[in-house]
Amino acid sequence: MRLLVTGVTGYVGPLLAARLIDEGHEVIGFARSPGRVQVPGLDVRAGDAVTGEGLAAAMDGVEVAYFLIHAMGRHAPGGDPFPAREAQAALRFGDAAVTAGVRRIVYLGGPVPQGRLSAHLQSRLAVERTLLAAVPDSIALRTSIVIGARSRSFALLVRLIERLPVLALPAWRTNRTAPIDERDILAMLSACATAQLTVGDRSADGGYVLDGAGPDVVSYGELLQRIADLMLVDRTSVTLGSVSATPVASVVAAALAGEDPALVRPLMESLETDLLPNGRSAAQALTVRLHSLQAAIEHALGEWERTSRLAAR
Repeated sequence: MRLLVTGVTGYVGPLLAARLIDEGHEVIGFARSPGRVQVPGLDVRAGDAVTGEGLAAAMDGVEVAYFLIHAMGRHAPGGDPFPAREAQAALRFGDAAVTAGVRRIVYLGGPVPQGRLSAHLQSRLAVERTLLAAVPDSIALRTSIVIGARSRSFALLVRLIERLPVLALPAWRTNRTAPIDERDILAMLSACATAQLTVGDRSADGGYVLDGAGPDVVSYGELLQRIADLMLVDRTSVTLGSVSATPVASVVAAALAGEDPALVRPLMESLETDLLPNGRSAAQALTVRLHSLQAAIEHALGEWERTSRLAAR
């Protein structure tokens, strides 16, 4: 099967492209900077989803196209905020897919909580709706935190545990999520290429929406504690009562972790509510067995230490 994978200079994209190649698919990568792609055997095409440049050529003959593009932390010419860039990319991608006769788009997005949506999650939902409306047989996987050595969300938590002798936990410490093992989300994404889903599973927006959630539900405070325990470090935590502190905390967290504040703040704003599955289980629909949260964290820390020492150990 001929597949297109975007985001191949990011986190999930290279891992997925390598897996799909190993499974025998013909895989085309799509990137603004092909020279940065490090996936053996991958045919990479240059282009930009926001402008549409190169999309038509990259999608020629493609059956399934993976949209793994997120614009947080980028600074585009003209200073457009990330939701505008993501919306433009989704429109261009959907139009190109229709023109090329792509059978399915697969999108890795975010959960839709009950109540207020952060700007980050609003953008994810808008992109999801655009892509599902463009190609009716498309699949959106909704997931919160991916536990993996190269996951920027996971890395942020690890760096904070390493570098803060005392963990100051804002009000969102009690909110809950269902983190998923990197290996499981890759298995789900791979299965989406050939999955046969029933018409009854279609969402109101068209296409299929599946919750890519792990088997364990934890609060963010508990997640930090579990990571600290498996890093073999003791960290005293101090709660900040009902104070959110996201504007200040995101700047401090970005500085400590060496991350882009333009990425960290939208992520932290999304923590201000429960991020739990509320729809069809991707694990069930795609027949994927899930790793426990402990197994996910242990695997991620082990992969991390293969290339970089964990200072806390």
